[in-house]
Amino acid sequence: MGILINLRDICKIYNPGENEVRALDQITLTIEENEFVAIIGQSGSGKSTLMNMLGCLDTPTSGTYMLHGQDVSGLSEDELSDIRNKEIGFIFQGFNLIQNLTTLENVELPLIYRGVAKKERIQLAETALGRVGLESRKTHKPSEMSGGQQQRVAIARAIAQAPPVILADEPTGNLDSGSSKEIMEILKRLHREGRTVILITHDNEIAAQAGRVIRIKDGKIAEDSTASEGAGNSLL
Repeated sequence: MGILINLRDICKIYNPGENEVRALDQITLTIEENEFVAIIGQSGSGKSTLMNMLGCLDTPTSGTYMLHGQDVSGLSEDELSDIRNKEIGFIFQGFNLIQNLTTLENVELPLIYRGVAKKERIQLAETALGRVGLESRKTHKPSEMSGGQQQRVAIARAIAQAPPVILADEPTGNLDSGSSKEIMEILKRLHREGRTVILITHDNEIAAQAGRVIRIKDGKIAEDSTASEGAGNSLL
């Protein structure tokens, strides 16, 4: 496996000056291809800012972010958008489905933005829905589905064009325990198939299912442990 993500001395500062807030403070982090990593922290810890950085949704105030060997820390918004389209599949807590579109149309939507021809994108969308067990629900609207089913649609949308990185932000946050288990099993399967999965959560039980747990506190990495290390290595 090679290095997929390499952060060096990443800082994100809001309101620079006397009242500045360091949302991220000298973060240095390496994630290899085909890792399953959970990033955990409480509200205000910096984990959401780190997610935005990893997902190329924001740029650092200082430091370097290498993604697949490319320095993305200083790219323009258009360039970052291209990187996101090619490299990253996003799964959000709130599903982010469009209510007046069918399941199939929701999964197709990012493929339209990427310029995929209609016949190919329908095939990709149907295949993705099949992989999350929803091939029979492709004509249903989100309002006709449970929360767990809607999150599975969101996963299908994220994996339709097989991005190398799956970035899941609190994917079980709005779900009951049964649906949460289903979603985690899908993420584990994607990891086994070769995807790099980065899971953002505040839930210790969810985080413990990843192969590696990174705990964020006050904008710094407080702990970085693998599953075999149990409690892990405290860095603060």
